[in-house]
Amino acid sequence: MKIPRNIEEARRRAEELRREIHEHNYRYYVLNQPIISDAEYDALMAELRAIERQFPELVTPDSPTQRVGAPPREEFGTVRHTVPMLSLEDARNEEELRAFDARIHRFLRLPPGEPVVYAAEPKYDGLSCELVYVDGVLTVASTRGDGQVGEDVTPNVRTIDTVPLRLREHPEFSIPERLEVRGEVLISKEDFAKLNQERERQGLSPFANPRNAAAGSLRQLDPTITASRPLVFIAWGIGQRTLPTKTHRETLDLLHKLGFRVAEPRRICQGIEEVIAYYRELENLRDTFPFELDGAVIKVNNMDLWETLGTTARSPRWAIAAKFKPRERTTRLLDVQFQVGRTGIITPVALLEPVEVGGVVISRATLHNFEEVARKDVRIGDWVFVRRAGDVIPEIVGPIPERRKGTERPILPPDRCPVCQGEVVKEGAYLKCINLACPAKLEAALRHMAGRRALDIEGLGKKTAELLVRRGKVQDPADVFFLRAGDFQDLPGFAEKSIQNLLQAIDRARRIPLHRFLFALGIPGVGEQVARTLAREFRTLKALQRANEEALMRVEGIGPELARNITRFFKEPHNQRILAKFLKAITLEEEPETEQDVMPFAGKTFVFTGALASMTRDRARELVESLGGKVSSSVSRKTSYVVVGENPGSKLDRARELGVPVLSETEFLNMLKDTGAHP
Repeated sequence: MKIPRNIEEARRRAEELRREIHEHNYRYYVLNQPIISDAEYDALMAELRAIERQFPELVTPDSPTQRVGAPPREEFGTVRHTVPMLSLEDARNEEELRAFDARIHRFLRLPPGEPVVYAAEPKYDGLSCELVYVDGVLTVASTRGDGQVGEDVTPNVRTIDTVPLRLREHPEFSIPERLEVRGEVLISKEDFAKLNQERERQGLSPFANPRNAAAGSLRQLDPTITASRPLVFIAWGIGQRTLPTKTHRETLDLLHKLGFRVAEPRRICQGIEEVIAYYRELENLRDTFPFELDGAVIKVNNMDLWETLGTTARSPRWAIAAKFKPRERTTRLLDVQFQVGRTGIITPVALLEPVEVGGVVISRATLHNFEEVARKDVRIGDWVFVRRAGDVIPEIVGPIPERRKGTERPILPPDRCPVCQGEVVKEGAYLKCINLACPAKLEAALRHMAGRRALDIEGLGKKTAELLVRRGKVQDPADVFFLRAGDFQDLPGFAEKSIQNLLQAIDRARRIPLHRFLFALGIPGVGEQVARTLAREFRTLKALQRANEEALMRVEGIGPELARNITRFFKEPHNQRILAKFLKAITLEEEPETEQDVMPFAGKTFVFTGALASMTRDRARELVESLGGKVSSSVSRKTSYVVVGENPGSKLDRARELGVPVLSETEFLNMLKDTGAHP
């Protein structure tokens, strides 16, 4: 891993890593369609963490290192966890386990020879959930979500036989008023095989692996579908400490007595060498184990020490996931297909001679992106090593150059979109189709366009977008503004009132500020802040369309790649036709030339540290920017205010050191109210 030498190089690389990781989080947690291996994802996170450790001023509130996973889906309600459901740091070999043990010794100031008592158990590859029991009765069930807020899946979890609807009475203690039980929702290997056989008989596509089957089953909008799936819940811990236990082992023993299936086989280990012995034994058992395992979970057994050891923003210091080595086989790469995802990203997919890897026959494997293809020097016709990364995603490890015969062909990136023949641009490590009407990305483009921060068309969510596209009612994003009541008559789920509400929401969006329209277009690299900057600089869409790369690069924050992407977007013939159609139906509000000068927060820069009780960081940023201010991730002498929430970090110390004014959350809210803004 190479750490950038200077802050500008580090800033560019960190931004690129954040974009990649956010995309992979969405694919993994929301779509259940990951395109990279766990090891590659971990490497991206490790690189970003290393950059942010070296350059702490580059840490941003939306960095993936500041949260656990991905946001909950819109179809479900949300549940806020009282104690965050953090993910675990990974150890990929025995040396990293020993390094973990050394860190524990340092934090606890223990002599090197004094063994720490650890609780070791299998790491199941499923979907993490939290079950809340009030007075012994199951009340709420939620997924991990982003670690802070999860999806409310209570009706679905109630259908799982291994989830007690009421806790069993225990003769030795009273059931606490509230108990938060955490565990994994799984499907066994045997039941997974039967489920896929049944799906194939019904003409349905099989699930890729047991984890995807479990996740898909739990996230059904119809609980009767969940009830038909062979789901299992295995408990591995609790949220708030409301049980009379001192150790993790005692906690799992008590949960078992209360009616839960718990992680097995478990072991108490006296020191890290016993942990490593358990890890080796479990890896040897993985093929005969009834559930898919991807490692072992190691926790300090004494739970009183957890508070002493504490947590980072992403993971607890008192636990680690010891990951198993991925399995590998060799086969031939016969050809490559290009797939276009819902965000327009073009992914090369290898077609392989079928080979069995870890009990699954693999005939296709992701090549991730074209930079990865070039780095590995994989060619059509190569013999290659194939593995199931994390025992799930088939991927090509690399070629076997010694077996080449000279007839192998390089894998060249396409110069046009393979679906719509539209132009493609490079965004970070990826190629992306920029045609707004590309069928492969149209549903996602509609949802983005209708979002609250874009055109704010209430009612145009995932299901509606899917129906409109698949029934041919919408063939490009601008078609939304030409919909009539009759277009919905044959669509399921639409009554007269819902049709009227959606059409009214579309009408409200016909007059829109330029910056929100630019954000709604989904131009590669143009987020909310860049859209505001472009709107303020050029003031009209026509002026922006005429701008060349040189003019764009004179704008603060616009580099060569982003300037190139913007000009290509506006030159794309498909996009020009769609923009012309948009302008027949909507009115763009020009950005006032003096808007920035007269706004209450004009020229002011805010930095936030700690958790805000009254709003999210995203909402705080929105309010500051709507009032003409800026939000920064680092404190400098140019910072106007540092707003302090609960558990502030080092930014508060830096503010005091530099003499930057510090605001409490209440003072910040009062400042907002003085401007007339509504938090």
